[in-house]
Amino acid sequence: MKKLMCSLVFIFLIGTSFAEVGVGAKPVEGAEIVFDGSREMLDAKWTYWQSPRFASSLPIKWQIVKDPEAKDKTVVMSSDPNTPVGKYGTSDIVTKKEYKDFRLHVEFNCMKKGANSGVYLQNRFEIQVLDGDKTKHGMGAVINETPSPYHAYNGTGKWNAYDIVFRAGRFKDGELSEKPLVTVYFNGKKVHTNQIINKIWGGANSGQDGGIKDGFGFKDTPGGLKLQNEGHDVRYRNIWIKELDLKEHDTDFKE
Repeated sequence: MKKLMCSLVFIFLIGTSFAEVGVGAKPVEGAEIVFDGSREMLDAKWTYWQSPRFASSLPIKWQIVKDPEAKDKTVVMSSDPNTPVGKYGTSDIVTKKEYKDFRLHVEFNCMKKGANSGVYLQNRFEIQVLDGDKTKHGMGAVINETPSPYHAYNGTGKWNAYDIVFRAGRFKDGELSEKPLVTVYFNGKKVHTNQIINKIWGGANSGQDGGIKDGFGFKDTPGGLKLQNEGHDVRYRNIWIKELDLKEHDTDFKE
């Protein structure tokens, strides 16, 4: 019996500690950790995105606070004194490094009802973070492109995880020939598979190239991972990225 119990504990630890998707997922081989909860990494790997309505200044004013579920660890809170509630683009943060195709893991926690933020792929295409919204503009949606997979959301005050494979748009002779494509797991559940992204939503203050041709004029350039600040208490931790080179127009992946 003792040997059986030890085996079960071993299997359990493998299944939880080394899962490739979901809350607590460890970086896959070859991934770069871009946020580990520390002030040092925040300052080293992130900066402000200077949108047309940028209103803050370096150093980053987002606060490093205790993890609400693990008091011995710290996380970052989307809080900046220069950001009124609901006014995105004034103090969003973006990685200094830019990416083309990639595998991404990011964990977030909406601390209060209605909390609003967003995870931006290439600082262009938003995967929505919005507590309480179940529409195409709501939680977990490829914003305005898909319905919200709200059923996968853990709720206010709980940690949630997006696991994403993104393939950038492809261009031929300067024209878009293959649209951006994304597959998303939300808390370990596959919620979007090979979803085409048609445009940048929200205008020039939402993401780079957003002001070009109503969001349809995005360029053939890489972009950073951006986290949006709308003056709400949304917290982030355990963010890692692995660069990919996806030859085929396919982003589907298994757990």
